[in-house]
Amino acid sequence: MSLDPLAELRHSLAQHQTRRVFLGRAAQGLGTLALASLLNPGLLRAAAATSGRWPGVVNPLHYRPTAKRVIWLTMAGGPSHLETFDPKPKLAEMHGQPMPESFTAGKQIAQLQGQKLVCFAPQFGFKRFGREGVEICELFPHIGSVMDEICLIRSMTTEAINHDPAHMFMNTGSQIAGRPSMGSWLCYGLGSEAENLPGFVVLTSLGKGGQNQPIAARQWASGFLPSRFQGVHLRGKGDPVLYLGSPPGVSREQQRDVIQAVKALNARHDEIVDDPEIATRIVQYEMAFQMQASVPELMDLSGEPASILELYGCQPGDGSFASNCLLARRLAERGVRFIQLYHKDWDHHGGVKEGIQYKAQEIDRACMALITDLKQRGLLADTLIVWAGEFGRTPMSQGGDGRDHHNAGFSIWLCGGGIKPGIVYGATDELGYNAVENPMDVHDLHATLLRALGIEHTRLTVKFQGLDARLTGIAGRVITDLLM
Repeated sequence: MSLDPLAELRHSLAQHQTRRVFLGRAAQGLGTLALASLLNPGLLRAAAATSGRWPGVVNPLHYRPTAKRVIWLTMAGGPSHLETFDPKPKLAEMHGQPMPESFTAGKQIAQLQGQKLVCFAPQFGFKRFGREGVEICELFPHIGSVMDEICLIRSMTTEAINHDPAHMFMNTGSQIAGRPSMGSWLCYGLGSEAENLPGFVVLTSLGKGGQNQPIAARQWASGFLPSRFQGVHLRGKGDPVLYLGSPPGVSREQQRDVIQAVKALNARHDEIVDDPEIATRIVQYEMAFQMQASVPELMDLSGEPASILELYGCQPGDGSFASNCLLARRLAERGVRFIQLYHKDWDHHGGVKEGIQYKAQEIDRACMALITDLKQRGLLADTLIVWAGEFGRTPMSQGGDGRDHHNAGFSIWLCGGGIKPGIVYGATDELGYNAVENPMDVHDLHATLLRALGIEHTRLTVKFQGLDARLTGIAGRVITDLLM
């Protein structure tokens, strides 16, 4: 009696179980299980979860968390702190004068290396906002209206001076590709509360007024962590995820039958070859099937009240940063752990004045709306928002009306999730070149965010190439002054 095709394939796979796999599993056996349960019970529980929702390996949490999720607003290209959040009247006074060498000596400079360095005044005025009268650029009145909710950091630094490695460093703590992004680390450590969506979602939008550098998918990759923890890019226009829909003429029931058959084959194969990526494949096929229904519903903003669309200043399906901010709120409501928005064209080597005007029009209202919307829904208290570029811009001019890349001092801001609101942390010098008061680096930022999420950054590790790899490398300080 002949076997059906599925049974024949299972039989064939069974014949190929190697002696190495058999002996390896036998050797690991109960002794390995016992040792793992003693060293890290949470890791053992997580390793057993080869299907369904991943529970996370940090269980229990190291600290009481103040945040459950992160929304990271990436201003791709490097926004100028001198036209956004760091007023420098002395730089205005010195406009057109030579930049003092005492500021720049020994510092990394990108395209201005070896050229005459001339001070370039901030291109707009600054106004005071909030109870503390925090000065920010007059082009951002909507952000100013929620300044009492924001923790403004004016002393950020980074090691990288060019775009791609700077994005890598801000996302992964390393300038070298192949490390897991922070979103992947969080999904690995904490799991996700989302039922039918990935735990790590990426949205991108294209502005105008700068240079449109591409954002490589490696920026949200899982590196040496299992691929189930990588970010999923949802497109704002057209099909949100390519090839996600069923082929014409294939019903959802037929699609489910295919998924179940593939799942059974993969599970059988995993029993034989013991490859962790097969377990990941099983979960990802199931997630893709669930997303066929959940993603269209997520992306459909037509059901949002007119008052919400007006608050954000967007229209359904326009693919704008404002629409992506509204989608970020919807993702947060659905339990997604890490939501990252990239808004491009902040690279103002020339025309910084016009460029910042474009940027302000594109992001000012939307950032305010996201904070306001989350707060009125009770989500801001446990949602940590990060607003940051990969670096800042030089106080010196480039091409007469632009600014070069700058990593020695720039501004970012945090909001919600247990971060102290309405404060300014750190400062740059009088010309906006070096961080001179409470300088903060990327590892410090990562360590602080992880603490807010209940994780001790030195204890979230994975063995890689013989070392205990972690998001913060061998550095990182928790900046407790930022935490409530």
